Amino acid sequence: MDMMALIASARQAREAAYAPYSGFLVGAALLTKSGKVYTGCNIENAAMGPGNCAERTAIFKAVSEGEKDFKAIAVMGGARGRAEPMGFCCPCGVCLQVMMEFCEGDFQIIVAASENDYRAYTLEQLLPNGFGPKNLHDGA
Repeated sequence: MDMMALIASARQAREAAYAPYSGFLVGAALLTKSGKVYTGCNIENAAMGPGNCAERTAIFKAVSEGEKDFKAIAVMGGARGRAEPMGFCCPCGVCLQVMMEFCEGDFQIIVAASENDYRAYTLEQLLPNGFGPKNLHDGA
């Protein structure tokens, strides 16, 4: 799958976001090493804390289906009612920590404002010196 198609999947996932409180819709598309794509959207909750980000929704869906080897994720976010998202929506620290659990430092994170306007980072760039399974044991 090419980057444009992954970004388009994130844009489509954004449509399903449940964000009645913030009005900020986020979609994510996670590409596994086997070539499968899992999408996710942000899901808010009136109590605020129980909500979930789009990136974690996609990762948790993949893990619940037995996938744990990931290649890249595309993220797109913006305010409700806007055809185009507003700028770049980077994953939050909690999402980066979840990525650290399953991904290597060269895992690609594509942050998109549109299919033609995006930035690509590695997990290592966004979470340098991150804490993960290898810090606790040999990573097995």
